Amino acid sequence: MFSTKSFFVAFVAFVGAQVVSAAALAPATITACSGAGNPPQGCVTIPVVSDDCTDLTGGLSFLNKEITVVTVPDGFVCSFYSEFGCLGSQNAHNVVVLTGGTWDMSSVPGIASTQDFNDMTSSFTCSPV
Repeated sequence: MFSTKSFFVAFVAFVGAQVVSAAALAPATITACSGAGNPPQGCVTIPVVSDDCTDLTGGLSFLNKEITVVTVPDGFVCSFYSEFGCLGSQNAHNVVVLTGGTWDMSSVPGIASTQDFNDMTSSFTCSPV
């Protein structure tokens, strides 16, 4: 016999699974700001297309060579390049690699020490860790 309690438990399990599935399908995004990060100014949320290069052109051209603060989603690593097309080498000062968190681009990890990458980004690419 099917009781109301059994139905409720099954329903809650089904709804919970749907919520988890929807969250898992939600696209990752980065937030890039052309002004101060606190409070946020000139910020835009950009979907992360894993392993694809995003040039700051077209609707994103206002961010070209203007990013001062960026938020990388947890579980991702993103490379920010001073050239379009995600061109650069990690042995040069034209790329920085950042993991999940909020970063002030004037002081980010560089090859030997912290690096000023403020107002230098023209393209980026992100991948899951």
